[in-house]
Amino acid sequence: MREHDWDASALGPATAWPAELTVTVRTMLRAATPMAVYWGPELLILYNLSWGALVGGKHPGALGRPARDVFPEAWHELGPMFARVLDGGEAVEVQDQRLVLDRNGMPEDTWFTYSLNPILDAEGRVAGILNVAQETTGRVRAASGLVESEERFRSFAENSADVLWIANPDGGRLEYLSPAYERVGGDRRELVMGDLARWASLVHPEDRERAYAAMPRLLSGETHTVEYRIVRPDDGAVRHIRDTGFPIRDAGGGLRRLGGIAQDVTAEHAREEALERRIAESTAEHDRVWRNSRDLLVVVGVDGVFRAVNPAWKAILGHDPAEVVGRSFQEFIWPEDDVVTRTALTYAATAEDLTAFENRYRHRDGTPRWISWHTAAEGDIVYAYGRDVTAEKERTAALAEAEEALRQSQKMEAIGQLTGGVAHDFNNLLTIIRSSVDFLRRPDLPEERRRRYLDAVSDTVERAAKLTGQLLSFARRQALKAEVFDVVACLRGVAEMLDTVTGGRIRVVTELPDVACFVRADRSQFETALVNMAVNARDAMDGEGTLKLRLACGVGKPAIRGHAPVPGPFAAVSLTDTGCGIPPEAVGRIFEPFFTTKDIGKGTGLGLSQVFGFAKQSGGDVGVASAPGRGTTFTLYLPETEPGNSEGVQQPETEDAATVGGAGRRVMVVEDNVEVGRFATQILEDLGYETIWAANASEALAHLGGARHDFDAVFSDVVMPGMNGVELAREIRRRWPDLPVVLTSGYSHVLAQEGGHGFELLQKPYSAEQLSRILQRVARAPVGT
Repeated sequence: MREHDWDASALGPATAWPAELTVTVRTMLRAATPMAVYWGPELLILYNLSWGALVGGKHPGALGRPARDVFPEAWHELGPMFARVLDGGEAVEVQDQRLVLDRNGMPEDTWFTYSLNPILDAEGRVAGILNVAQETTGRVRAASGLVESEERFRSFAENSADVLWIANPDGGRLEYLSPAYERVGGDRRELVMGDLARWASLVHPEDRERAYAAMPRLLSGETHTVEYRIVRPDDGAVRHIRDTGFPIRDAGGGLRRLGGIAQDVTAEHAREEALERRIAESTAEHDRVWRNSRDLLVVVGVDGVFRAVNPAWKAILGHDPAEVVGRSFQEFIWPEDDVVTRTALTYAATAEDLTAFENRYRHRDGTPRWISWHTAAEGDIVYAYGRDVTAEKERTAALAEAEEALRQSQKMEAIGQLTGGVAHDFNNLLTIIRSSVDFLRRPDLPEERRRRYLDAVSDTVERAAKLTGQLLSFARRQALKAEVFDVVACLRGVAEMLDTVTGGRIRVVTELPDVACFVRADRSQFETALVNMAVNARDAMDGEGTLKLRLACGVGKPAIRGHAPVPGPFAAVSLTDTGCGIPPEAVGRIFEPFFTTKDIGKGTGLGLSQVFGFAKQSGGDVGVASAPGRGTTFTLYLPETEPGNSEGVQQPETEDAATVGGAGRRVMVVEDNVEVGRFATQILEDLGYETIWAANASEALAHLGGARHDFDAVFSDVVMPGMNGVELAREIRRRWPDLPVVLTSGYSHVLAQEGGHGFELLQKPYSAEQLSRILQRVARAPVGT
């Protein structure tokens, strides 16, 4: 019973058994009479050792199994008996019932006298059955005149490992003693057969009173088991004996003889003593851990009341354990953590064990202490240990505060560098524009100089647009026009262009594979990135050296700037120069906007920023390997894709020679900025368009709802309060699918993440010709043409 794995059975762990079952099993195990308990609707079997001997080879496999599965060969007879007890609640007693049992691998006739008694639960319902059994096969066979049964008994007795004995109750004389006596008792049988006093002399002096007390009970007709020790006369060894005596009656019920079985249970006692020692040692070890642990150890009920706490409470929280036991945790918890702790306790008791649950307890001096708890529950009791992590928390908070201060300092430094660079470059551009405008205001300015100043203004606006584009590229906020293209074919064309960019004294060498390698990216930005890296290499070589352009396909992306490697496949485009290299202290900053190691006036510090932003926004990265005096290698990694996978690709705008006039066409301008709105409508009117200006999306939809067919196109800004331009365009497409929409923006995070969403996009700043050309392309032909 102890060794059986009840946790894996349908009954579950013994600690969770109902009280009725526990009490009955405890009584059964102490009894010498064969007894079994059949529990629950499935009649799961538990039994003592005497009953186990009755079922032969079915033991120990019968433990915890349904009765129907243990006795299938006899269930047609036993089943109705059990049903009477379960369904009717009546006790059943059967005398000498014949059962054909398969106890030892083959069917055999057996006879039993037994009773089935209901076990009631707390509500008076039948929860199980107590079976008290006695095999009467031998008696029945003897009464039937079956002499062969005696022979079988004698054969059994002569070969049994236990001592079988039969005594005359009148004269106190042994009539039979099996050979096992000599092995167990270390004494000759013939010396005891005629002299029970010799048997009594073998009993250990401390156990004689208990052993002698069994005889009157046997003589009264009671089956009784007694345990005692004997001292062997041959070697003085002490053996533990379990002796079960029972009455042997005649046909009239009178006591004819006493019978018994004496078992040598010395090994069993040794195991029990060893187990008790281990339990004692474990208990002592537990007590040492409880006393000496530096962590908090707790036994707490689901009601939150402490049942026990260890001495560490004094050292960690300043409270003596006697002050804590019997009081609720709420008297010691930090007020702000009360609710979460009550929730955690309920969870720990009813769901799963807590791991590293943290809360604060109040120290005796009034300060909080952070405790990290781990729990395990049994029934309504939660066992927990808690580690003081207050110092850990304080160190972590201090480190986080220092890191935040460092990040803030770095951020302010970066913002200062960025704003300084932007201000410097834009002030240069604004100087050109302002000076040119001042001269253009002169009425006597010659036409040739007027054109020169106008060209200067136009060129400066282009440079300003390029500057903002590079900043947006670094920030990964530009709207990319992605397309699937073959990197190999593209690089062959770029290589020719690089000859022009780098100059005649720099030799451009290419190493390209023979097979195609496809990526999905903005081709224009890709080529710009290559030119920026080539220009950087040219300046590093001071205009003379070798520039190697190499492509590797199907490679993985290595760890770059602390990011984990990615298996790929990636297309890796490398540019290697033979220049001066980059100082180690500058390698970590080369991709920052406006950072440059070049002399003043020889670089803006935005070229590599564009490469970095383009790579990141395209799902890749850019790495650099350099050593002073040994040149530099920049490697651009872009994810490979399948050829023809051009979903979402925006086709480049076709620059035709069509007229940019807008006569006969009507356009709605949607712009929340007053100055920009007025300027856009003025440009369109100067080009011949009729315009209506709406200050927001709601106003635009109201105009369209009343006169949709009066407009040939809608020209809308993206960034507006309320409904933005993309949302407006989607709503127009839903209501009026044939009305084209052109979006415009200088920057929008929505466009940066998802492009133009399938609508035409015109980047700011734009020229009048660019605006009219795109409207010409999308607007429907005027009525009457």
